Amino acid sequence: MKFTEFGLNDSLLDAIDYMNYVDATEIQDKAIPLILEGKDVIGCAQTGTGKTAAFVLPILNHISESPLGGVQALILCPTRELAIQIDHQVQGLAYFAQVKCHPVYGGSDGVAWDQEAQALKGGADIIIATPGRLISHMEQGNVDFSEVKYLILDEADRMLDIGFYDDIMRIIKTLPEVRQSLMFSATMAPKIRNLAKEILKNPEEVSVAISKPAEGVTQQIYLAFEEQKIGLAQHLLKDKDGFNSILIFCSTKKKVEQLTRKLAQRNYSVQGMSSDYEQDAREKALSAFKAGRIRIMVATDVMSRGIDIKGIDLVVNYDVPNDAEDYVHRIGRTARAKTEGMAITFVCPEDMYRFTKIERLLERDFDKLSPPDSLGEAPAWNPGSRGPGRPGQGRAGGRSSAGGNGQGRAGGGFKSRNTPKGPNPRGAAGPSA
Repeated sequence: MKFTEFGLNDSLLDAIDYMNYVDATEIQDKAIPLILEGKDVIGCAQTGTGKTAAFVLPILNHISESPLGGVQALILCPTRELAIQIDHQVQGLAYFAQVKCHPVYGGSDGVAWDQEAQALKGGADIIIATPGRLISHMEQGNVDFSEVKYLILDEADRMLDIGFYDDIMRIIKTLPEVRQSLMFSATMAPKIRNLAKEILKNPEEVSVAISKPAEGVTQQIYLAFEEQKIGLAQHLLKDKDGFNSILIFCSTKKKVEQLTRKLAQRNYSVQGMSSDYEQDAREKALSAFKAGRIRIMVATDVMSRGIDIKGIDLVVNYDVPNDAEDYVHRIGRTARAKTEGMAITFVCPEDMYRFTKIERLLERDFDKLSPPDSLGEAPAWNPGSRGPGRPGQGRAGGRSSAGGNGQGRAGGGFKSRNTPKGPNPRGAAGPSA
């Protein structure tokens, strides 16, 4: 469906045309008409499907056609990075409309606090906030939500994972009972459905292929002991000169620091990013990575969802993510907008059982590759064991089924079954809202 067919007002259509958006994505096609009708909606869609525009466009349409004083829409999201991204998208889509928005998130200075307080008291039509920062303003009496007509929870599953349930419910109690409520999540776990029952009224449910990576992602799996991972990362990066944008996910802040330091010693253009970094440093690093001034970003899962960075050529899972769905979100950072990309995952013995959950989710057995001989013996593929394993149990094989030990050595370095040719870092693609 084309954006011109939704019945959006001219100011929004002008912005959409200016941004060269023509065809709506599947989640936009399903959600926008329902939201325009005023219905509560629970939407399930993975990162990169255009879900932000799916709720921003109809809300902007409502507000621009019936301008009133005070805060009219509240968007809650789990991280400041996502709050900033949503703010940028709202600013772009509202460029020709008389709608003001303001992000509210932690880590900023006193001037930003005062600006947030002014916006929360009615100086903005749309507030985009992280729950913790908003609660702090509420405790200082800086909030007037008496005119709120629209509530949106974005990345609701991530907010619950972080532990924001009590904050969310506390915030919602300050809102008018008569309102339109929307909730978007990458997964539809029971806890999400329970939350939806508490805050949505007779919601319509829309869902879009949440558990499959983009077709353009070439996925490769390496078996490696923990102590082999840094050497393996350095080995794999040696022949990636044509990859201009690389994102590496680590499970801990300590690993982020360690790997970043080792890569910097090899003269790679690299930057670490975790919650230990000051907000200003994080924003500068993210901006530099988006602009291509930094080639490699090493990050914790703070960047795995909701960060819209186009043109990433390679995603490396230095550690297997805790949840199978998070694997999809991580590698969803590459092959955006129908381009091609590559995703490489390191699997140590402790993570083998966890990785089988990813294979079951994707309904696929991956080839298991080995590190180079210079790094020593790789662990045998043994997903039935959740222990650390020991070197000398045999090499990782070409393809191993669950429960079996790989025999021989994976040849050719980059072999995987039923995956497209990867990647074309310079490939162009049309924009996607």
